[in-house]
Amino acid sequence: MLSHPFDEELSNGWGTPYSMAPMTDGGSPISIKTNVPAATAFSWSAATTAQRRVVIAASLGWMLDAFDVMLYSIVLATLMRAFGMSRTTAGLLNALTLIASAVGGLIFGVLADRLGRRRMLSASILIYSVFTFACGLSTSIAMLAACRFLLGLGMGGEWNTGAALVAETWPSALRGRALGIVQSSWAVGYAISAVVAGAILAHGSWRWVFFAGILPAGLVFWIQSHVPETPLWERLHAGDANVRTRGKVRGSVRALVVLTATNTFGMFGWWGLFTWIPAYLVLPVSQGGRGFAALSLTGFLVTVNLAGMLPGYLLFGVFADRFGRKRTFVVYLAAAAAAVPLLAGAREPGWILVFACVAAFFGTGFFTGSGIIGSEIFPTESRATALGISYNVARGLSALAPVTIGALSERHGLAWAFGASAVAFAAAACVALLLKETRGVELA
Repeated sequence: MLSHPFDEELSNGWGTPYSMAPMTDGGSPISIKTNVPAATAFSWSAATTAQRRVVIAASLGWMLDAFDVMLYSIVLATLMRAFGMSRTTAGLLNALTLIASAVGGLIFGVLADRLGRRRMLSASILIYSVFTFACGLSTSIAMLAACRFLLGLGMGGEWNTGAALVAETWPSALRGRALGIVQSSWAVGYAISAVVAGAILAHGSWRWVFFAGILPAGLVFWIQSHVPETPLWERLHAGDANVRTRGKVRGSVRALVVLTATNTFGMFGWWGLFTWIPAYLVLPVSQGGRGFAALSLTGFLVTVNLAGMLPGYLLFGVFADRFGRKRTFVVYLAAAAAAVPLLAGAREPGWILVFACVAAFFGTGFFTGSGIIGSEIFPTESRATALGISYNVARGLSALAPVTIGALSERHGLAWAFGASAVAFAAAACVALLLKETRGVELA
């Protein structure tokens, strides 16, 4: 048997062994086990060194992905003035990044299943860092669009490689909370980007905001030297699994279609809302905005991320481990659909902040469910590829959201345009009802 750092004990790190179960149920890629109770307490100090490093690596990668990607939304109003862009054009540039993320998710997913999760996690981080920096060198809309497309490739590859790495390391009873930690790092990255962009714009050009995006590249060196590959992937690639892979992937097609559709509607709601919230807040009231000052916007975004998105991500993992993945997924999406109209209808700054936090809690927190359910539905041989398709193809299809909201806002104003996001969240909740419950699933 192969020796591996994860084999300190193939356990959940809490003294309870868990099994890499053989195939059961006629070729199903998963196996239901009951040897790890669903109510297992989460303890960071009791986890193995490898488990902690994997969560840290995936979390930092996702946090810095958010940092780089959201810089564009935060400086969007400035870019519109600098390049003379209409709202529709600004939305198209963000849509281009989302389309690229779909392509990148597929490419990196296939490569991660063939070459390893760790290598592709490092490569994706390097790509989105370099091309975020390159955005700062743009002298035209076309050049900016090209850089946004290329950084989108790396953006698309980071999530599925990191999620597969974590899912294959942590046992079922704790997987929801581990992935919740990873997903919550997006909120931290978004908050950091708001602080950094606000500080830079107060003293310098928007170009320096993008130049700061090169910083995540330094993480690659630590990942390559300190984070091991998962034993599931290494054992699989110790032999030829091509025949088994084809059978398992065919058995996962229905789940892939349903999860991709759910993610597509959910992401349409998210990108439609959160791409435009910064511009919505700073645009003058006469142009359909709320007239916030730049400093107020920075504080607003930090609050929404730390009081809304961050706990939404983390608590999804807690609720999913206790009450079930599917139930939590549907409730979050339905609550997000209800929160968006309240946000759009608010006029006082205090109420805008409250409803924005509620919308962020549910409308962002549901992403944790996508990672948990996807990791437990798909087999090891194609996990990264399937996660990449279900998440990033959905993100590519949701590229219509920024354009749609931008176009609707030209006629009806952003407050009314956000109604499209509410409808999308509601549709996602309905489709999610078709998913199977996966709590208690151990990976094989």
